Amino acid sequence: MSAPSVAELRAVAQPQSTMDRRSGEHWAGLLYMRRLSIYVTWLLAKTPITPNQVTGLMIVCGVAAGAVLALPGLWAALACALLVQLYLLFDCSDGELARWTGRTSVKGVYLDRVGHYFAEAALLIGLGFRAAETAPDWYTVLGFAAALGAILIKAETDLVDVARARSGLAAATEAAAEQFASRSLGLARKIVAALRFHRVIQAVELSLIVVIAALLDPWFPATRVLVVACAVIAGVQLVLHLVSILASRRLS
Repeated sequence: MSAPSVAELRAVAQPQSTMDRRSGEHWAGLLYMRRLSIYVTWLLAKTPITPNQVTGLMIVCGVAAGAVLALPGLWAALACALLVQLYLLFDCSDGELARWTGRTSVKGVYLDRVGHYFAEAALLIGLGFRAAETAPDWYTVLGFAAALGAILIKAETDLVDVARARSGLAAATEAAAEQFASRSLGLARKIVAALRFHRVIQAVELSLIVVIAALLDPWFPATRVLVVACAVIAGVQLVLHLVSILASRRLS
């Protein structure tokens, strides 16, 4: 396939249906990364690399960010944040390249989901080791607990489609997530969602907060407070997310 112009590539790789997604598109992607990723995708389109291989690069960057975060010092926090930005970049480009080349696949969707599981878990585990400073201790345990919570929250979402598929139903729509049998539950979900506290345990947000914590650590144990907060948030969000799913129309 001949190399496209950026405008031609954008028309296919960044359709309005993708850019308008409310739950499937990260705010950082809409704010700046999609503006950059289209040029990276344009370069990748000139190479033999496949979309799934780009997803592989995404996974490597995400896991590497967690490994680097386990190291001490401000430089490690900055390196982690940079790797997460690359993770986000490849997360945008793999789908763009797949749409342009027509190589979208179930395997690609699966790898993308696995990549998000791995990256967020790796970051929280790395944070736990970082907070421990020397030998593994209770902060390390809290990091693993937060990682387990983050994985289970994602599993709760993915299992909706598993349950529907096994019941012979189509995948749940975004609108179904907003429909509740009780108005009070719907209002409660909107209030909780508006607080955005769940984003603390997501890769992009966490990597930026880690840098702030590293800057504060000489005067205040900010990293240790952060890992405790992540464990608490993961536990609370795990329960609230499950209640939200059961109370919505996603399983009906």
